[in-house]
Amino acid sequence: MDFQEQKAIYLQIAELIEERILTQKWQDRIPAIRELAAEIKVNPNTVARTYSHLETQGFITTQRGVGYFVAPDAPAKILAYRKDSFLKKTAPQFLKTMHLLNIKLEDLRQLCQNPPL
Repeated sequence: MDFQEQKAIYLQIAELIEERILTQKWQDRIPAIRELAAEIKVNPNTVARTYSHLETQGFITTQRGVGYFVAPDAPAKILAYRKDSFLKKTAPQFLKTMHLLNIKLEDLRQLCQNPPL
């Protein structure tokens, strides 16, 4: 996994896990802390922090002695969280850039209809 310097690693790992849940790659049990740490080549403490963060948000649950699991309503919660984050953080900056560069909605429509390969 390639990490970005401007964002905490545990949050980047959280995004990866959220994506795997949303794409249904993980529907029930998620890897143990050490297993995921080995897969993405990070310290297990970082993955533990990520799991704690996701558990606080209600995206995953833990069963002592058994492991970590996707919360039953995780996909809906993640989708709502991501939409809210996009609308509050990403979209305003995107729209500001469009305005500054004089990009029209029609330009975006054309791009969507003929995406670059």
